[in-house]
Amino acid sequence: MAVDRERVAGLVRELLEAIGEDPERPGLRQTPTRVADAYAEFFGGVGEDAATPLAQTISVSRGPAPDTLPSGAVMLRDIRFRSVCEHHLLPFRGLAHVAYLPGEQVVGLGALPKVIDILAARPQVQERLGEQIADTIAGALDARGVLVVLDAAHGCVTMRGGQQSDSSTVTIAARGALVEPAARAELIALLGAAHA
Repeated sequence: MAVDRERVAGLVRELLEAIGEDPERPGLRQTPTRVADAYAEFFGGVGEDAATPLAQTISVSRGPAPDTLPSGAVMLRDIRFRSVCEHHLLPFRGLAHVAYLPGEQVVGLGALPKVIDILAARPQVQERLGEQIADTIAGALDARGVLVVLDAAHGCVTMRGGQQSDSSTVTIAARGALVEPAARAELIALLGAAHA
């Protein structure tokens, strides 16, 4: 479902009036259209299937290194993402780190950021976003385990209320063989070493 830009623009105009502004003044005249365009981008993942980028898997037994099954995790670190918090409609952004233990199939590394982009382009909360990423990867691949670590700064924390401008929130979602903390300790250590 595409964002109804015309309706969003009309509602932004009403919002500007509701806060005591004049939507016809020169600095605000184009604001409703600009916000509508931004919302179309921010919420473009609503209704989109996040598993689509994972549809093109590569069989490890027929891939570039036949007869060699991966014995460890595949990890992609520092995937930049941004989303909009569903509680205040303020942005949050940060880094995602995704690891999975392949079975017989692997996926192109470029597919993982696409999954994150689709799921983040919805009204979200960080905790659910991590769980959705893990579920999508676990459901679409024959992965033996999945680990998703999100580290993000939230506008509702940094720009309002207590205004903790340097704080970030870290969440962890795990599936399969990586559910137990001891099983994912090596991966968490790799993340810490990369950011030390």
